[in-house]
Amino acid sequence: MQKPRKHNLRPATLMMGHGYDPALSEGALKPPIFLTSTFVFPNAAAGKRHFEGVTGKRPGGAEGLVYSRFNGPNQEILEDRLSVWEDAEDALSFSSGMSAIATLFLATVRPGDVIVHSGPLYAATETLIARVLGRFGVHFLDFPAGATRAEIDAVLAKAQTGRVALIYLESPANPTNALVDIEAVRASRDAIFGSGPDAPPIAIDNTFLGPIWQTPLAHGADLVVYSLTKYAGGHSDLVAGAVLGAKRLIDPIRAMRNTIGTITDPNTAWMLLRSLETLELRMNRAGENAAKVCAYLRDHPRVEHVGYLGFLEGDRQADIYARHCLGAGSTFSLFLKGGEAEAFRFLDSLRIAKLAVSLGGTETLASHPAAMTHLSVPDARKAALGITDNLVRISIGVEDPDDLIADFAQALDAC
Repeated sequence: MQKPRKHNLRPATLMMGHGYDPALSEGALKPPIFLTSTFVFPNAAAGKRHFEGVTGKRPGGAEGLVYSRFNGPNQEILEDRLSVWEDAEDALSFSSGMSAIATLFLATVRPGDVIVHSGPLYAATETLIARVLGRFGVHFLDFPAGATRAEIDAVLAKAQTGRVALIYLESPANPTNALVDIEAVRASRDAIFGSGPDAPPIAIDNTFLGPIWQTPLAHGADLVVYSLTKYAGGHSDLVAGAVLGAKRLIDPIRAMRNTIGTITDPNTAWMLLRSLETLELRMNRAGENAAKVCAYLRDHPRVEHVGYLGFLEGDRQADIYARHCLGAGSTFSLFLKGGEAEAFRFLDSLRIAKLAVSLGGTETLASHPAAMTHLSVPDARKAALGITDNLVRISIGVEDPDDLIADFAQALDAC
């Protein structure tokens, strides 16, 4: 008798029930919100085993539920489902994207270490590296997004004056949409430091494209970072973050999270479980809308340039896109003819699109990075990174695309 062929379920299907057993919660179809600060141990020996995992005496974390600063049912189900999208060994959820990044850094670096990173990064990430960790003797070197293998080699070689603790990437970069060649970074890291456990891990912020349009673990990254506030949450009603990757790298980050308490709260984790059920639908619709809107904007006489990944062709960025990305996303940079005055006039004239920071929600958002999210970045560095006064960042939502085009048209007319 022929054995039935095994069928592997896709992430969109697994989001409906993976990691949750209704029988454990009175048959409830959806997980309840577990609003408790602590959990009862079945016996003292179990309590000891759990704390051996929590304290790091035994690697891998607790074998069961202990205390809501360490773990909880909603968070564990969420982390199981996040792992599915990236095919990651393990995942951790955090109270914000920046708490995920900060916990990763604190678990990885020590005084005197060097962080090598791509540029630009989200402004708060750059601030954390340069101004906060810098106070504790941590140094950094950076290379531009889109750097060649030779350029990356040069920076990594120069960084060897200290212990390189982490290679941190952001691709696409915020807010320019510039791509980083993850494969080139991995090849450079392996050539200079080797690929063993002592080599500096490669972490990447995948917020702009992942997990539908880019899966960095498949291209050489060791850890993936998310602001779950964005596409994963997708409704502009929560703040959260995540780190995913190999278990041996996740374990020390978990230990740091246990110590400083940056875990997601149960209610936010529950809301994210709801959102993950429609992640693929929302991102695909937003991506389709962005393609239509950008096609209109590209030819508008008041537009200097549209930094949309779907328009890349014939250069290094197009090559990176072809190798790494599965879609162009729905967040892009719009460069208007003029400067800050024209950009502000455009933003103030929008009627459907909302003037607000963040991205990846069901609604369309527009903001001015140079004056808002990246205001703290020194002017010289903003200029070097292409964060200009005529740059507007737009995140397309799931509205009707013709309505969005009409809104952008009248706002451009106002310029």
